[in-house]
Order: sequence, then C-alpha cells, then structure tokens
Amino acid sequence: MLTLALAGKPNCGKSTFFKAATMANAEIANYPFTTINPNFGVAYVRTKCACTELNVKCSHCVDGSRFVAVNLIDVAGLVPDAHKGKGLGNQFLDNLRQADAILHIIDASGGTDSEGNPVGVGNHDPAEDVKFLGFEMTMWVYGILDKHWTRISRQSQGKGAAIQQGIAESFTGLGITTEDVRDIELKLKLDLVHATMDDLVPLCAEIVKISKPMLVVGNKFDETPEALRTKLAGEQVFFASAASELALRNAAAAHVIQYLPGDEMFKIANESTLSPAQKAGLAKIADVMKQCKGTGVQQVINKAVFELLDMIVVYPVEDENHYCNKQGDVLPDAFLMKKGSTPHDLAYQVHTEIGKGFLYAIDARTKMRIKETHILKNGDVIKIVSAAK
Repeated sequence: MLTLALAGKPNCGKSTFFKAATMANAEIANYPFTTINPNFGVAYVRTKCACTELNVKCSHCVDGSRFVAVNLIDVAGLVPDAHKGKGLGNQFLDNLRQADAILHIIDASGGTDSEGNPVGVGNHDPAEDVKFLGFEMTMWVYGILDKHWTRISRQSQGKGAAIQQGIAESFTGLGITTEDVRDIELKLKLDLVHATMDDLVPLCAEIVKISKPMLVVGNKFDETPEALRTKLAGEQVFFASAASELALRNAAAAHVIQYLPGDEMFKIANESTLSPAQKAGLAKIADVMKQCKGTGVQQVINKAVFELLDMIVVYPVEDENHYCNKQGDVLPDAFLMKKGSTPHDLAYQVHTEIGKGFLYAIDARTKMRIKETHILKNGDVIKIVSAAK
C-alpha cells in the first residue's frame, strides 16, 4: 500500500492533520515533540467510482465517491540541525525511509518559531520553514554518502560507472538506481571521479527530490493573516485547516452535519439541535471552506497521490459482464497503480502467483481482450486471466 508521511517542525498541526485524515487517536498537544514515536494510520484518496458510469450498484462507494486506502505516518517534529542529531534528529529522518511521498506541514499562521515554540500569530515568517525540511533531508542523505564515500572511491578505481553504481547501492533503501545517479551527474554537470564531498551536496539534494517527492501544506489557514496567505501562495504552498476538518468529521460522525471528506461544503442536518456556539463554529468553518474550496486536508492527500506520485485507480474483477467477483460483489477492489502500468503489473498487484501465471486481460467496459503491454487508464475495470487459480 502507498505510504505518505507527515513531516515538519513541532507544533505545526501535524498530529491534528493526522487525526483528521485518519480519525485515529493521536495525542494532540501544544508543545514540541508531542509525537515521539511515529503514528501509523490509514487515510484515503477520493475518486469518482467506476460504478457511476457502468450503471451498476456498488456497495463500496459513498454516493459515487470511492475512497481508496493509503498509509499515513505522522513522524516526530523536526528542528533545524536535526541531521546533526538535534531534537530527535536522525530517528525522525529514518522514519521517512518508508514513505513514497512527504506532506511537509508548515504553520502558515506564523504563530510558532523555527523550533515550534508559540510566538503569536504573524510573528514568524513561515516561508523560512518551506526550505528547511528539504535542507535537513539533503544533509541526512549527505551524511549517509559521507560514510560510504571513501569505500566507493577506493573500489571504483577512478571509473565513473563504478562510482555511479556505488552511490546507487548506498541508497537502495530509497529506491535510487544507477541510471538516476547518471542522470543527476549529467544534469548538474558533475565529475564524480574528481568530486570532493562539498561537490556532492547538490547531488544529495537531487536524490531527495527523486526518492521523496514533497508537497508543502500551509496548515492553520483559518488563523493565517492575509499578507502571509499571499506570500505563501507565491511559494506554491497548498493551504489546509486540519482543525476545521477534524471538527467536521466529528460533527458528521455525530450526525450533526452531512459531510464527505473532500466536499467543498457541508449541510447541517438539523439546525434546531445546535447551540449558538456550535452555529458560530460551523459558520467560521464554512467561511474557511469557501476560500479553500474545502478544508484542504482531503485535497492535499489527493494531490500527493494523483499528481505528485502520478497514480491512477484500476478495478480488477473476475466477471467482466457483471463487474464483480465470484461472490457477485460488484467492484470489490480498487487499486492505486502508477500511471503507465499494464495489465501484467495489475496481475502482480492482485497476487504474485496471478502475475506469474498471467495469460491475458479483458477490458470489462469493451469486453475486448487487451495485450499485457496495454497502458491502463484511470477508472479501467479489468479482468485478469491467469493460469494460477
């Protein structure tokens, strides 16, 4: 399953974002290092369910919206110089290894300093926080390379290809290939054979970009002064109010409102049951949603999965005529696949043995047989025919 990590300095609202996205019971408190050990939960991306176009009834979506699970990790807050061991240091950075992408949560309101201490709204420039996580991760990668560099240089005997391979092998845990290193060397016009450690910092920055794509999320939008909103929008920051999302999900769970994560507005179920304070709170959230086109929480999760990671949703079925499995369950599964994936890739995703025994696939919409090299599209419904039972 795909894994997203929430990262950023302490006290920027990561734990609130995590709880809102997963409705898990993460501790939320107004002091640094609330999260000492990473919290693991399940969040969801929202997409239009294939049943809406197939004119079939599916029990796995809500009013035509399909929610597909992704792992979400909320890791301990990162402070400047974490790569030197400050704060929780490399423990934090190591927790990011398993993430496919990172949601870098910043306090857009400017109410906390670079170490996460409260300083009052607007008293810190959150634009400074945008670059700091990338720098810390770059220096973390640099520290790993520094440990291996003497051995890589010695074993390569001055051969560029061997150095590229040695660097790639140092970062296999990050999914870096020799081709990636070769491409970075060309892009940066580096000469790895004669490179000093200082020359390798830009290479480490590129390794971070490739292995851990990142989306910057300006949390606490509801508290952010207009000037900071304008400035951060120019830095390509995507806004969210995790506190608003958490309030809406709790209100929906209590049947006070009708709301689906990702909706641009909510509907009050029965206004007469609300206290004046509740009405005022919901009115404030409605205003935030108008400006943000929602609370931003579901929107940034979707953006990370569908745009940053370039994923599509594909529905494997066993009966292409009724779009169901053997038990008659319509569209029982929805898989996130990398754009460019083939039916053979889908077969392996369903089960290794089905992938090994792959014979061919059928597009359930057209009932036509498709090649194993056919490129799948978002919303495809596919029957896999395999020698494996």
